[in-house]
Amino acid sequence: MLTYSFANIGSDSLYEHLYKSIKKDIIDRKIKPGEKLPSKRNFAGNLGISVITVENAYEQLICEGYVYSIAKKGYFVADINSVTAKTPIVLTEENVVMTSDEQRYLADFSSNRSNVKQFPFTVWAKLLRECLTDYQEALLEMPPSGGVLALRKAIANHLYEFRDMTIDPEQIIIGAGTEYLYGQIIQLLGQDKIYGVEDPGFSKLSQAYRVSGATVKHIPLDQEGISVEELEKENVQVAHTSPSHQFPTGKITPISRRYELLGWASKAADRYIVEDDYDSEFRMTGKPIPALKSIDVNEKVIYLNTFSKSISNTIRVSYMILPKHLMKLYYKRLSFYSCPVTTIIQMTVSRFISEGFFEKHINRMRNYYRQQRDFLVNTIENSKMASYVKIMEADAGLHFIIHLDVPCSDEEFVGIMERKKIKLCALSEYYQRTENRSEHEFVINYSSLSEEQIKEAIDFMSKEVVRLALKNY
Repeated sequence: MLTYSFANIGSDSLYEHLYKSIKKDIIDRKIKPGEKLPSKRNFAGNLGISVITVENAYEQLICEGYVYSIAKKGYFVADINSVTAKTPIVLTEENVVMTSDEQRYLADFSSNRSNVKQFPFTVWAKLLRECLTDYQEALLEMPPSGGVLALRKAIANHLYEFRDMTIDPEQIIIGAGTEYLYGQIIQLLGQDKIYGVEDPGFSKLSQAYRVSGATVKHIPLDQEGISVEELEKENVQVAHTSPSHQFPTGKITPISRRYELLGWASKAADRYIVEDDYDSEFRMTGKPIPALKSIDVNEKVIYLNTFSKSISNTIRVSYMILPKHLMKLYYKRLSFYSCPVTTIIQMTVSRFISEGFFEKHINRMRNYYRQQRDFLVNTIENSKMASYVKIMEADAGLHFIIHLDVPCSDEEFVGIMERKKIKLCALSEYYQRTENRSEHEFVINYSSLSEEQIKEAIDFMSKEVVRLALKNY
C-alpha cells in the first residue's frame, strides 16, 4: 500500500500534502495509469490520518484530472500522457529579452512613451496616501459610470482655465485609455454609421473601430488637414481628427478648415466630429491651439484627451466630453457600464489637478521636452547628414518628421537602422491608401530618449545616410 510521511510538511494542510504526494507519483509514473488507489478508509488507517483528509485529497485529484472514480469499485489513476509530456517553460535571459517591449534598441524613435525619470513620484505617493486616508469608505464603493465627480470637476476647471472651454462636469466621461472610449463612441452613435479616420493616421484607431463593427473610411489629408471634400465623397458621418497636432504628420489644422469641418458636420443631424487632442499641452512655441470643441456652437464635437501623454503612459486615465444631447443619450443607453478606472486612481488624479501639481508638472515637462527637442534638432543640423535632411513640424508636439535624401526605399532604410539597433518608422507605414504615400519621410518621437541615446543614434544614422548618398553618387 502507498505510504507517505507527514513530517515537515511546512505550511501545507494534511490533505494538501497528501494530494501533492500522490500527484507527484502519478506524474513520475511511480503509480501507473489504470492502477487502483487504496480505499479511503484503509488508506487513512495506514497513514494515521482521518478519512475526510483522504477524501479531500482524492477529490482534488479528480478535479484536476489525475484520478477518476467508478461507483462501488473505487478510485483509479487516469492516463495523463498528454500532461506528463509537457515540460515547464523556463524564462531564460534570451526569452525575457525577446518578450520585452523595450527589446534591445540603442534608441527607439518609434516610441511615444513618456520619460519614466520625469514622473513626480514623491508628489504622487503623497497624494495617494492622502486619498487612502481621506476617502476610505468611498474607495470601496463603485464609482458612477461616467467617473468620480471630483475628477470630472477638476478636468472641467482645468479646461476652462487652460483651453478656454466651458464644460459641465456631467458631460465628461472617464475611460481607461482612449481605445476604451472609441468603443463607447461607436455604441453611442451606432455601428451603422460610416466613420472617417485620417490617412496617414494612428493604426490602432481604425482597428478599434473595425473590431467594434463599424465601417471605416480612410480620408486623405491635404495641406490644411483632413479633407472635407473626401468626407463628403465617402459619405462619412463621423470624422475622427487631430486638428491641433495630427499624428503622424504633425500638421496643424488652421481656423478656416476648422470652421469648414464644423460646417460639414452641421449639414446633417447624424454627423459628428471626434476631436482627438492627445498631446495639446506640449506645443513647443506659443500658446496651445484652441480646441475645435471651444468654437463648436452646434454641439457637433466629441472631445477626447488623455493623461497618458501628460502624466505617464501607465496612468490609464482618458476622458471624452459629449455634447449635452449626447450626454443624455449616453446615460440612457450606456449608464449600465461601470467606470473602468479605479476610484483611488481617479481621486489621486483629481487632487493632482486641483491642487496645482498638474499645471506645475506640465510646465516642467514642456520645458524638459523643449530642451530634448532642441538638442535633437541641433544634433541633426550639426551632423554629417545635415545637407541630406529636412526637418518638418518640429514645434507642434512630441514628435516631428524628417525627410532624408537617401537612394533606397523606406523599408530598406528602416532595415539598415534596425541592424544598427535603432528603431525607426517611415511615414509611409501609416498610410492605408497607397496612392497618397510619401517616400523618404520618417517619424521621430523623442519623449523617452536621453541625450546620450540621441547623440549615439544620430551619429550612426548620419554615417549610413552619407554612405548611401555617396554610394549613389
